[in-house]
This record gives sequence, structure tokens and C-alpha cells, in this order.
Amino acid sequence: MEIKPIKTEEDHATALAEVERLWEAEPGSEESDRLEVLTTLIEAYEEKNHPILPPDPVETILFRMGQSSQAR
Repeated sequence: MEIKPIKTEEDHATALAEVERLWEAEPGSEESDRLEVLTTLIEAYEEKNHPILPPDPVETILFRMGQSSQAR
């Protein structure tokens, strides 16, 4: 796989598959460097296209209260 900007969901899926293939790369190897570059590109793409918004404070409190009452 040629390393290039991730612009589409298909590019994203391809990059994720390549990361999975490279996951156990030996530190300091060319494959490890490739893995690092791909994860940086994936992170940038995901932040732009699939942002994780902070939770609503009220919903967070209600969720936590529900967990506390179930633990008893």
C-alpha cells in the first residue's frame, strides 16, 4: 500500500487494514515507521470526519447515578 492522505471511507478502511497487518512490527524497523505514519493519518482523518464530542454534563451525571444505584 502506498502511503497517501486519507480522504474517503475506502481510504480509511484500507489504512486500517494496513495498520492491522503492521501491528506487531519490530520497533525501529521500516514497518514500524510506516505504522506510525499511518496511525497519524488515521487519527487526523477520524478527528475531522468522526469527532467524539464531549458528553452532555447532565446526561453524564444521570448515567453515573444509574450506575451507583445498580451497584447496591
